[in-house]
Amino acid sequence: MCFGFGASRRNRGDDQEIKKNADIDKMIKRNRKEMDREVKILLLGAGESGKSTILKQMRIIHSGGFSTDERREVRAVIYSNIVVAFKVILDIMNDDNITFSLPESEKWSNQILSAEHDVGPDEAFPPEMLPAMKGLWLDKGVKQAVSRGHEFALHDNLSYFFSSIDRIWEPGFIPSDQDVLQSRLRTTGITETIFDLGQLTYRMVDVGGQRSERKKWIHCFEGCNCLLFLVALSGYDQCLVEDQTANQMHEAMMLFESLANGEWFKRKPIILFLNKIDLFKDKLPKSPLANYFPDYSGDPTDFDAASRYFAERFRAMNRQQDREIYIHYTNATDTTLLKVTMQSVQDMILQRNLNNMIL
Repeated sequence: MCFGFGASRRNRGDDQEIKKNADIDKMIKRNRKEMDREVKILLLGAGESGKSTILKQMRIIHSGGFSTDERREVRAVIYSNIVVAFKVILDIMNDDNITFSLPESEKWSNQILSAEHDVGPDEAFPPEMLPAMKGLWLDKGVKQAVSRGHEFALHDNLSYFFSSIDRIWEPGFIPSDQDVLQSRLRTTGITETIFDLGQLTYRMVDVGGQRSERKKWIHCFEGCNCLLFLVALSGYDQCLVEDQTANQMHEAMMLFESLANGEWFKRKPIILFLNKIDLFKDKLPKSPLANYFPDYSGDPTDFDAASRYFAERFRAMNRQQDREIYIHYTNATDTTLLKVTMQSVQDMILQRNLNNMIL
């Protein structure tokens, strides 16, 4: 009887071990299926190209958007954006000896220069700043400095925010989706957004684009299924925030060529977003493309010809003959346009997955 009891205990132990192994196998298979369904898209590009705005859009479109608490935090970012932009304008005027056209502007400029650019998420914006900003905006010297903002890395969201300055200064102001998209906060470190779209789960990774952040990029390359590279078309005449002697578009081209032909991405699909098409279109008549890219011979005001010029320049940098570069013209702050663009991106990824299964 003792022998039979021992055998029974061993059998029960074996059964438990078998069940445990089966559970582990199931978990491994489940994890593998989840990994097969996940697409990791890496967002890269020079600073100010719109990567963080794309990530915000994905949250708005696919992940329920931003909470009220998050929007309160954005209030402070918007205030900082506006104050810093006015200080940059005043610096431009000082550097270039541009004078004010209105007698009150000196007083208003001193108010802004002495103002802190940080406020708490629930703190009221200083009421005395509103008439100072509105008065300066009417000054011809200020307008002249704004027209030269591309030489001094002036953020391109100032006109948007100034057009809503009264609304923004109202007590209890809570930013809208468009306000959130237009706000600018330098990306440091690595930010991820995960969302489901159709049959797949997308993990979109944004890494800061300024030069000091690029050493972190390589840590994100592992397991990447697709590179989404962003270029600000409107940056053709703009300097870098971190280096006023460098051109944004030249920087983007140098980065794209090194990434597209490097070891990590030479066998990966590459999606190229030629972004900020709205600003590019507005800027062409005022700032001729040929002044910065002398080999451009098209009509100075022809948006389509100028856009194609850059598309071909980037496509020609791809030295992998059997790989296509998927190019889209985008405006990252336009939710409707980005929905359509991302549907096209999803179709491409699904088609590639299907082709890989067949092969």
